[in-house]
Order: sequence, then C-alpha cells, then structure tokens
Amino acid sequence: QVQLVESGGGLVQAGGPLRLSCKASGRTFSTDTMGWFRQAPGKEREFVAAIVYNLWSASSTYYAESVKGRFTISRDNAKNTVYLQMNSLKPEDTAAYYCAARRSGSPTMQTYEYWGQGTQVTVSS
Repeated sequence: QVQLVESGGGLVQAGGPLRLSCKASGRTFSTDTMGWFRQAPGKEREFVAAIVYNLWSASSTYYAESVKGRFTISRDNAKNTVYLQMNSLKPEDTAAYYCAARRSGSPTMQTYEYWGQGTQVTVSS
C-alpha cells in the first residue's frame, strides 16, 4: 500500500523559514518524480515545486515563479523522503501543502498518481 505522509507544517511569522517533509512508503520512490502542490482557501490547487530523477545526471528541479529563489526541493532516497525548504515566507504562502509522486509525465501538471493528505502552513504578517 503506497502512502505519502507530509509533516512539518505549522504557524510561522512572515520572513521565517519552515521545512516540510514527505515520507513515502509502500515501494521505492527513488526514480519517481516528486512534487509539492498547495491549495489556499477559496483557490485552486497549484504547483509549487518538483524534483525529477535523471539517470545520467543530477536530479532536475522545477519551481513556480512565485516561490523561485525562496523554496528548495530536495530528496533523500535512502529515507524515501522529499523535502521542501521554505524561506522568506509570505502571508500569501498560507495554504495546505500536498506531496505527490508519479513515475512519468509532466512534473508541473497535477496528474500525479499518488497524493498525501496535506499539511497546513500558516504565515502570519
């Protein structure tokens, strides 16, 4: 049974950092594309970041324009875990953050195979 479990959400002041974790279980995800998405109240879920496995080179990373330069996605394959380091947080980053995994396909589209339950991030001004 495949599971993705997010953790690390919480309340943080604007300008502060927060690191989200997503622990995968049920099989090895080392070659999967792993993504983070978020959904704010009253808004549609949107892409945040993704990391794509490359056979012959380092993983590729993708970011939404709104988080580029502030957020960093990384993975620890030994732990079957992907991280989202969020710095310089803004109130508009407030949302439920979801981890997702897929074996192939676009890293920025929402057609991922597996999804976590989400973790809430609230940024106060």
